[in-house]
Amino acid sequence: MAHLVGLIVSEDEEFRKHIGRMLRSGPVPVSVIDSGLREGAAPPEVVIVDIRGDMSSAMAGIERLRGASPAAGIFVIALTGDPDLILQSMRAGANEFFVWPPAEEVFQGAIRRTAARRESTAGSRSTATTLVFFGAKGGAGTTTVAVNCGVELARLSKKPTIIVDLKSGLGEVSLFLGVRPRYTLLDGIDNLHRLDREFLKELVAKHKSGLEILAGSDQFDRPGAADGGAIEELLRLLARQYEYIVVDAGSQINSCTVAALYAADTMFLIANPDVPSVRNAQRLLDRVRQLGACGERVRILLNRAAEPYPIPPKQIENALGHPIHHTFPSDYKTVSTALNSGVPLALTGNSDIAAQFDAFTRQILDRSADAPALPAAKRTLLGLEKLASIW
Repeated sequence: MAHLVGLIVSEDEEFRKHIGRMLRSGPVPVSVIDSGLREGAAPPEVVIVDIRGDMSSAMAGIERLRGASPAAGIFVIALTGDPDLILQSMRAGANEFFVWPPAEEVFQGAIRRTAARRESTAGSRSTATTLVFFGAKGGAGTTTVAVNCGVELARLSKKPTIIVDLKSGLGEVSLFLGVRPRYTLLDGIDNLHRLDREFLKELVAKHKSGLEILAGSDQFDRPGAADGGAIEELLRLLARQYEYIVVDAGSQINSCTVAALYAADTMFLIANPDVPSVRNAQRLLDRVRQLGACGERVRILLNRAAEPYPIPPKQIENALGHPIHHTFPSDYKTVSTALNSGVPLALTGNSDIAAQFDAFTRQILDRSADAPALPAAKRTLLGLEKLASIW
């Protein structure tokens, strides 16, 4: 899927918040950049211009934007749909015209057209597929799922694949893979100005499967609240050099995980079939919606599921209002052996859980097999009451 970089041009803070939310909430991932970002940052591919004020300076601004970004989609938003104003905007270089506030469906349609034009541009390279794994609670198996998915993606696709460990202080991705990295994520976000292909080669560790690793920080306070923008920029830079980006985002909502969620093509929420996990998953889905990250990109993964289920999968789906995308069996012995040996499950031989990771990853690689997410089902009070009764 095309991943667009967006820029909002307006002095109105409320306008920027509203449009930023619309950009991030659609089915096409859009990262919103700061107009003051460093030189060499990813150029905008969609620019939203507020022309509700001074029309003459707005038209001149559109012309300058068109000259600076010939291939960008320029959207203008005005107070009225005056035909002369529409004509002036198009002559200045705008691609789309909206009346404030823009209708959600029409706006997202314009975003999809911009993404389609970008993908069909001669010589343009499709950006990376970014997969973010987020746990409903600590110990849900987020790192296990993320690591094994990353290994399988690299092994099966034979394409450049990287896994990014976002957890501060206690990241375990490199441990799970049996590698000892020299550098961490912090070396990347603190040196964004020099993060070219050669420098990145120095930062990452490489696993024998072909998977590259950007290890988690060994500092407990970083990445922190001030690093969200740097994480978003880092993921944009990685998208220029990799086909697949796997992010282990842990189980805590903070500015860095939010940046990753905004960048994600697909967000995998990992839950276990127990009451705390389902309750947390429910709250996290609500939070994702509040943040404006598109719910269409969320997939529920049920990990450590074995009959008899503490909570039946159907009841979990009813409680969450989302279908379960994939289920991984409970196999403590196999997983524990793989972890302690530093050898991923995918490379340890035949087992049911290894076969499930293979099937799950092939689904990601074969987009035609990965059907669009079902519309979020309505949460049933019955499902919630049954869960509540277990507390």
